Amino acid sequence: MHAITSQMTTSTLLLLLLTTLTLLSTTFAAVQPPSSAATICQYTPYPSFCRSTIPINNSTANVHDYGRFSVRKSISAALKFSALIDKYLRRSSILTTGAIRALQDCQYLAGVNVDFLQNTFQTVDKTQTALSTMKSEDIQTMLSAILTNTQTCIDGIQATASSWSSKNGVLAPLANDNKLYSVSLSLFNRGWGVKSKTMRSSRSSSPHKKLKNGRLPLKMSEQTKAIFETVGRRNLLQTDDGGDQVVISDIVVVSQDGSGNFSNIMDAVNIAPNKTKAEDGYFLIYVTAGVYEEYVNIPKNKYYLMIIGDGINQTVITGNRSVVDGWTTFNSATFIVTAPNFVAVNITIRNTAGAVKHQAVALRNGADLSTFYSCSFEGYQDTLYTHSLRQFYRECDIYGTVDFIFGNAAVVFQNCNLYPRQPMSGQFNAITAQGRTDPGQNTGTSIQNCNIRAAEDLGSTKTYLGRPWKEYSRTVYIKTFMDTLIDSAGWRAWSGDFALNTSYYAEFDNSGPGSDTSGRVTWPGFHIINATDAVNFTASSFVMGDEFLPQTGVPYNGGL
Repeated sequence: MHAITSQMTTSTLLLLLLTTLTLLSTTFAAVQPPSSAATICQYTPYPSFCRSTIPINNSTANVHDYGRFSVRKSISAALKFSALIDKYLRRSSILTTGAIRALQDCQYLAGVNVDFLQNTFQTVDKTQTALSTMKSEDIQTMLSAILTNTQTCIDGIQATASSWSSKNGVLAPLANDNKLYSVSLSLFNRGWGVKSKTMRSSRSSSPHKKLKNGRLPLKMSEQTKAIFETVGRRNLLQTDDGGDQVVISDIVVVSQDGSGNFSNIMDAVNIAPNKTKAEDGYFLIYVTAGVYEEYVNIPKNKYYLMIIGDGINQTVITGNRSVVDGWTTFNSATFIVTAPNFVAVNITIRNTAGAVKHQAVALRNGADLSTFYSCSFEGYQDTLYTHSLRQFYRECDIYGTVDFIFGNAAVVFQNCNLYPRQPMSGQFNAITAQGRTDPGQNTGTSIQNCNIRAAEDLGSTKTYLGRPWKEYSRTVYIKTFMDTLIDSAGWRAWSGDFALNTSYYAEFDNSGPGSDTSGRVTWPGFHIINATDAVNFTASSFVMGDEFLPQTGVPYNGGL
C-alpha cells in the first residue's frame, strides 16, 4: 500500500544535515535542461519571492536542483516555526485559553509539516527522473497538506487575534513560510509531477469488488466474536468472486454493558499496534450499540485501524464542543482521525452543540487514504471537516447548516445523502465550503451519485451547493439528485467578488428540480462540464481509489 508515512529524525541532527548538504547533491545526469532562477520561478505563484529565496548561481542547475533546494529550505523554515510556537507556549501564563488552544493546533500542525517535508526530501533527493503515478500523487498530496496545515494555523491565530497582542510574531513568519511551501509544491509539480493534466480513467465503471449482498456482514454472532478473540489472523470479509479479502489481524470489542474487552472506545484505540503494514491486516475495534459520550482521537501512528459499529443510530459517538464555548474549530470535533488507511463502518458521529454555538465539528478527518462507509455525521455549522489528504465516503448521511462539508482534502462522496437542516434565524445553508488555497494543490470536493434532500426540520431557508471559502475553492457535483430546496443560483459568494474568478465549481449530469442550471451564477469559476472533465473527479482518478479501496472491502464505483 501507499499510505503516507514518516520517519522522524531529531531536529538537531536534521539541522546539522541541512547545513552540510551541498547545493547540488546529486550526481545523476540532468533530465531537465539547465535554467536560470528567473526562468524556473516564473512558473510558481510567487516569482519574485522565488528568485530572492532560491538564489542558485550555477549554470548547470535545473528544475530538480531548484526543487530540492526549496524543499530543504522549507524543512528549515518548518523547524524554526515549530521552535517559535514552543517558545510562545512556554509563556502560556500570559495568554488566553483561546490563544493557547490555537497555538497548540499550530504546534501539532508544524510537526506534521516537518514529517511530510522530510518524506518529500527523501524522495526528490534520490531521483531526477519521473516518479510513478502513485509516488507522484503521494508527494503532491503531502505538499498540498502542508499548505493546508499552515493555513489552518493562520485561521486559528486570526480567530483569536483580539485576545493577544503578539499574534503578529506568529503570523508574519507564517506568511513567508506559506509562500515557500507554495514554491516547493510548484517546483515539484513541474519537475516530478504527473505531466498529463487529464487524470487517468478508472479501471471499471461498475462497482468494484462489491461485497456479498452489497453490504458488509456486520452482525457478528457471539461465536464469531469468540473466534476473533482467540485466533489472531482471520479473513473477516470476503468478496463475491472469492478474490480480495479483508484481512483482520486482531479484534477487540467495546461494549457499555461490560461484556466486551473495553467499555469506552479510546481504551481500545490506545492498545492498537503502531505503524503496522498493509499485509498485517486491520486491527478491528467492534463497538456494540450504545451512545458513547466521549471524544475519540485516532492518532497518526495507528495505521490500518478499522472501527465497525452496529449501525447508524445504533452505535453513536457524541460530543458538544464548539467555538462559542472556547474551542478552536480544528479541535471542536467529537471524532478526530489522522491515521492513514483508517476505515469506519456503521457508526453515527454527532456534535450536539446546536446552531447557536456556531462552528461545532462532528468529524475532523486528516487521515490519508481513509474510508467511511454507512456512517452518519450530525451537526449544524461545520459538521464534517474534510481537513486534508485523500478521503472516500460511501453511503453516508450528512446533516448540517452553514458550510457543513468543509476543508481542503481530496475527497469523494459517493451514494451519500446530504440533509440541510434548519439553521439559526437569518442564516442560509451552504452544503460545501472548500478550502483550496493554491492552484498546485490536488484537492477538492467531489459529490457523486448522491441525494440532496431537506432534513425534516428545514423550512424555507435558502440552500446553496457551496461557497468559496478560499481563493482556489474547488467543488464538483456529478450525477447527483437535487431536490427543490436548492436555490436556482446554485452557488453563493463568500464576500463580494472574492474567488469568483479563481474558484472551480462544476456540475455534470445532475437530476431533480434543484439541478436546473438555467438560473445558475455566471461567475468565471462556474462550469457545466462534460464526461471527459467529470471523470477527473471520480474515485479512481481523484483519490487513487483503485490503490486502497479494494483492501477495505467497501464497494465503490471507480468511474462515472
